[in-house]
Order: sequence, then C-alpha cells, then structure tokens
Amino acid sequence: MVVTAAGAVARSASVKDVAAAAGVSQGTVSNVMNRPERVSASTRARVQQAMRELGFVRNESARQLRAGKSRVLAYVMLDASNPFFTDVAQGIEDVADGTDLSVFICNSAQRAERERSYLTRLEEQRVQGVLITPVDPEDPIFDDLARRGTPVVIVDRARSGGANCSVAVDDVLGGRLAAEHLLDLGHERIAFIGGPERIGQVRDRREGAWRALGAAGRSRDDLVVVRTDALTVAEGRSAADRIAGMARKVRPTAVFCANDLLALGLLQQCVALGIRVPDDLAIVGYDDIDFAAAAALPLTSMRQPRRELGRTAAKLLIDEATNPDHTHQQVLFTPELVVRATTRQR
Repeated sequence: MVVTAAGAVARSASVKDVAAAAGVSQGTVSNVMNRPERVSASTRARVQQAMRELGFVRNESARQLRAGKSRVLAYVMLDASNPFFTDVAQGIEDVADGTDLSVFICNSAQRAERERSYLTRLEEQRVQGVLITPVDPEDPIFDDLARRGTPVVIVDRARSGGANCSVAVDDVLGGRLAAEHLLDLGHERIAFIGGPERIGQVRDRREGAWRALGAAGRSRDDLVVVRTDALTVAEGRSAADRIAGMARKVRPTAVFCANDLLALGLLQQCVALGIRVPDDLAIVGYDDIDFAAAAALPLTSMRQPRRELGRTAAKLLIDEATNPDHTHQQVLFTPELVVRATTRQR
C-alpha cells in the first residue's frame, strides 16, 4: 500500500484488478504467473500489459503460504565482519540464483543466544532450510529443527555422528601444514594466536600446530599460545603488543594466526612497532581472504575454498529439502598453503 500526499491509502493492484483490466478470469491471470505455457501468447500479452499499467506486484508471501513451502534459504553466519563468511554466502547465492530461491543472511556475531533467536524466527518463517556456521555444532536445537521439518546443513564445521549434512575444511591438517612450514624455515620459537576457546576452528587449528611440533620431536609446551577474545584485526594488534613485550630470549620468531584478520592486525602493529616481518617475526594466517594477497606485505595463508564451501552446502540443503531419498553427507575439503612475503627462508 502507498500513502498519498493527501493522506489517503492507495490500494495495491490485485489479481482481480488485473483480470478485470485484461478481460480474463482470475484463473487465467494465475496461469500467466505460474503456468504461462497454458495461456495463448495473445492472452498472455494482454494480461502482462494490464499488470504493467496497474503496477501489479505478485504477493509471493501469500502464494508460499498457500503452498505451505517457502522459496527461501537462510544462512546464519558466525561473523559478518570476517570476509571469509561473506565469501561463503556468495557461494550459497550462486546456487540459489540458479534455482529461483532467495537467501536470508543472518549474523550470530559468535553469540549463542543470538544464533538461537535467529533459528527460532527462521523456523517461524517456514524457510526451506537453514545453512549455519554454528557457535556450537553439538547444540541439540539442530536436531529439534530437523525433527520439525526444517533441514539444516552445518557449514565450516561438522557434527558428531553425522546427524546433519556438513561441509568443512580439515582445520587440523591446515594447522599442521602452517606450523610445518614455519618449522621447515628453521623457526624454533613459534606462537599460535587465536580465540575464543569455544570456537571449534580455533581449537582444531591449534591442535594441528601441536601435532606438527610433536612430529618434529618437540613438546606441546614449545608452542607459545596467545589467546584472544575474538578473531579480529584489533585483537591481532593487541597480540602484537603482547609479543613485543616478551623478553627477547623467549619471544617467538614466527606466528601462526587462527585467521587472516588476526594476522593482518598483527602485521599492521608490527610495522608500527618497528618489528621487521619476516626478519624478526614470520607470520602465517588462515582463510586466504582477498585482503591477504592485497596487503602491503602480502600474507602467507592457508587457503580455504570459500565459495565452494557455500555452493556445496547449498546444493546439499536443496537436495535434503526436495529429495525424499536424500542421505546425509559430510564433505571435507583440503586446505592449501599459499606462501607469500610474510614468511621466507631464514
């Protein structure tokens, strides 16, 4: 509805209005919108002309309500400030665009209570299915949603027992490859920067670094762990200050960061503090977001197939929502080390 200058409300054109203007039945108008092949070309053109003249916009919500099925997918991302998740969302949209679906994007901001609130509202909206990078993949709410008929696909994590489809990257392997790269360069004092602890990706990437040290005959205690409250540029700058404040004999000569935002903040603050990268401190990030290669000093990073994660997850969700013979799949991609200027041979 539109409010006119005089304050009167102008009613939106209805199917009945279009039918009257075109001189056809309401059923014919419905066929033009939903089954155009059933209507002759001349009648279809007359109806479409009436729609344009009246400014008719179909009520998709009403149609979906009558059908009992939404044409909407939802993606609940973990952190909208991280370009990794927006790249995943683009992959989801790539698939949705090709199947005449819309995508709702929600941001839990790493807060479990906000995540649950979104999931409740999305179920009330009868979305066709939910893709989610969860705060806690073992939350029983995902079982509840599936039991009530809302398919859920876990993105960038996996649930134990294969209770849902999931699409993820082998983060333990990624952490191991990152730490092995630094060990191969001759670094003995290596730090891991990441947090908070509740995020599974942080735990897995740190575990991979520990395994690399163990394989090299080193103790887990040899990994300097710098915990952060978030995976942000600001936390990376703060971590740089903490490292700079360490005594020289224990200060790490290399750092593996749990994501690229931390690594870019660390790099930025190192420049401000006069710490030479990679001569004084080598840096490896994780995700290989576009900003990693575009940094003033291009960042070595573990590359994840971000858009492919989204595309694969969306295909699994659509199959679950439409295929009665659907079986859950757990897809695991392999990360790739991309070496750039922030690491080099010592």
